[in-house]
Amino acid sequence: MALSRICIEQSAAQDPQVNSICSRLNLPVQIVQDPRQVYELVLDSDDPVKKGKEILFLTHNQGSFIKKCPGTKCYTCCGYMILHIGTYCNMDCSYCILQSYFHPPVLQYFINQNNMLAELDSVFAQKNIRRMGTGEYTDSMIWEFWTDLAQMLVNKFAAQSYTALELKTKTTAIDKLEHLEHNKKTIMSWSVNTETVIRENERKTASLTARLEAAARCQSWGYPIGFHFDPMVIYPGYQADYKHVVKQIFKYISPANLVWISMGTFRFMPPLKNIIQKRFPGSKIIYGEFISGLDDKMRYFKPLRIDLYKAVYSCIKETAPDVPVYFCMEDDEVWKKSFGFIPSEYKSLPEILDISAINHCQLEFN
Repeated sequence: MALSRICIEQSAAQDPQVNSICSRLNLPVQIVQDPRQVYELVLDSDDPVKKGKEILFLTHNQGSFIKKCPGTKCYTCCGYMILHIGTYCNMDCSYCILQSYFHPPVLQYFINQNNMLAELDSVFAQKNIRRMGTGEYTDSMIWEFWTDLAQMLVNKFAAQSYTALELKTKTTAIDKLEHLEHNKKTIMSWSVNTETVIRENERKTASLTARLEAAARCQSWGYPIGFHFDPMVIYPGYQADYKHVVKQIFKYISPANLVWISMGTFRFMPPLKNIIQKRFPGSKIIYGEFISGLDDKMRYFKPLRIDLYKAVYSCIKETAPDVPVYFCMEDDEVWKKSFGFIPSEYKSLPEILDISAINHCQLEFN
């Protein structure tokens, strides 16, 4: 979705990075004294979700840049650390929780990155954080069209030996990564889905083939690779389609270079339903067999989730028996019936993923 305007918070206006971004985009610029001026621009629109994707707000992050993944009670969490670089996304996926998570949704980019780098130095000094990523509140790579953020982060993580960075995307914005000395400390990951789901529910994103071709290029440059099947959607023919995605992945990527694959089915807070109905009237994604989960999100009935997980897991393991496959927010029953084990029977899920990161990213032990 094309940007139409840049808004700059007054306190951030003199930052050199602001001038660089403005010169690259060559868009109308508005200086604002208060973020509420930007929020009002968005809320005055007939479609605030769409409007929020068209205004780039350059501002300071007033809180911490590094946070623990909040997880969800009653479900197994992977123990991820979030690097909070900005919020929202200019792609347009029907199911995106960010449409209802931010009030209002605004495409914010934090330019006080000296604070972020100082926080990273503090984390690196602890020597006990193994996995960190920028893809929780935004897509990791959309900023590449206006900034050199990924290059800065790849270089920053390459200079230490204890923490791996994961950059997760649905784009192909990887050209700046080719000649970086990443030292395998950055994992390039893609969210993947079936062509049906991408076509009907992931507007402005790269096709599945384009994502896999981008992953293959990063593999050729020595980056470890990850994939995330999330959200998986149930529709006529879904099992065959998801197995096809798995087979396509292994046409492009060697199992030896895969750090992990995650899976999660479509789930949503009830308020998101009305947003999807209004903005994606042709989408059938919300008309499945759902029930309220332990986290109050609407989820597919467990037997339906388990059937899908078992089919895809079996397909992955046929080609890549040693690649860790894990769930994003499922309980022990789903783990056991889908994968045949519960992480706590061996190690905790964070430990399993830490070990894979250590091995693929050549991390040191403390």
